[in-house]
Amino acid sequence: MSAGFQCKKFYVAHDQCAMKVGTDGLLLGAFAPLPPPGGDILDIGAGSGLISLMLAQRTAGANAIDAIELDPAAAEQAATNVANSPWPNAIRLIKGDILTYSSGKRYRLIVSNPPFFQQSLLSPDQRRTQARHTDSLPFAALLQKAAQLLHDDGSFALVLPLTEAEQLLQLALSHGWYLAQCCKVRSKADKPAQRLLLCLSRQYTDTERSSLLVQQADGSYSSQYRALLKDFYLKF
Repeated sequence: MSAGFQCKKFYVAHDQCAMKVGTDGLLLGAFAPLPPPGGDILDIGAGSGLISLMLAQRTAGANAIDAIELDPAAAEQAATNVANSPWPNAIRLIKGDILTYSSGKRYRLIVSNPPFFQQSLLSPDQRRTQARHTDSLPFAALLQKAAQLLHDDGSFALVLPLTEAEQLLQLALSHGWYLAQCCKVRSKADKPAQRLLLCLSRQYTDTERSSLLVQQADGSYSSQYRALLKDFYLKF
């Protein structure tokens, strides 16, 4: 298994993280709507720091990013990744639980690639279970915390498997959230959508709907996927 992932402008070591760099994180880091210059960003469940680093690159380090991670080993590795990146002063790593986190800030963008397994077999690896299962961060608690921390005009961007995304969305819409963007992601041309990229708002807005194909039938990456991640993937 690779010890890390090399992007065009930064390297993400992930050998100490329960969850490795994957397509979900890359998609969210590129999809999330950027806040205005100077608007604060919060990354919930930062893991290796991938999404925070992508956002730092997209904002050229001009927006302060708070990245909170519950697992101490992952938080330490993320801090190292940030320190070794071109934007060491843009990202602040916080070791802790988002459910007990408090701040006087109101973030203009909150991002999360949250744990989503709800009733599946628990992994014998406690850290992997924590990273993957909603026991550590139930959807209702995540939405409530995001509502407390989000600026009135802010956006909350997430990536989830289709079924879990629909569950979270139903819960969100019943608790005062609005769906600003929804992108259905298909991993391959011959498969149905497996992931949703969501952007939620506390202000009413019309929903912008789109779809994204990762790989074409011949296994090559689609032009959509290449365009979205061209600033990050070495091969693009």
